[in-house]
Amino acid sequence: MNRIDRLLGILTYLQSKRYVTAGAIADKFGISVRTVYRDVKALCEQGIPVSFEPNKGYFIMQEYFLPPVSFTTDEANAMLLMETLVRGFADKSIRDNYSSALNKIKAGLRLSQKESIELLSNNIKLQIPECFNADYEYLSAIQNAVARKNVLQISYNNTKGETTQRTVEPIGLVFYALNWHLIAWCALRKDYRDFRVSRITGLHNNQQPFTQARHIELNEYMKQLPVNY
Repeated sequence: MNRIDRLLGILTYLQSKRYVTAGAIADKFGISVRTVYRDVKALCEQGIPVSFEPNKGYFIMQEYFLPPVSFTTDEANAMLLMETLVRGFADKSIRDNYSSALNKIKAGLRLSQKESIELLSNNIKLQIPECFNADYEYLSAIQNAVARKNVLQISYNNTKGETTQRTVEPIGLVFYALNWHLIAWCALRKDYRDFRVSRITGLHNNQQPFTQARHIELNEYMKQLPVNY
């Protein structure tokens, strides 16, 4: 990767996160931390408002926006392939959001790229196991609750077919055994529980913050799951 491409890559990387450490940039682009310092200085010299906060890292000032990004055909094709996977392994809320985002990307493609994408779209097929059920639309709402640390009220069908009302504090989503699972602190059980999303029959976010000051990290909880990651 030449330096111009690397500088654009670093800028895009900074735009994609709230804070980025010099070490993270160095690892991503395969360069030394000293080179990161030089590259960030070069971006600043071009008028790009890169700032730094101790113990957090570099960030782009909020008022700065990148101009529209152009995609290569390979990048566009990769996103099209991911749309196929999203249609197969995500629920309606995610499918709708991804389709909307991809349409915005397609709008910026060249005519030849659009024709290529259209041809490819008609020639990618995905067979979904019959046991996989994604006939619900809670994943987006759960994602928002995880990100904002909001309490959720859910109606849940257990393995016995009994429906209970739960107040939960979601810490993450995990996909295993061909199902999405909500990992959350359950107020009823006073412990962390694994809720299969396809068994949720109702969900409400009342915008209330978590009651627990700290929660287990999702990676730590995953050690208890019956699968290897």
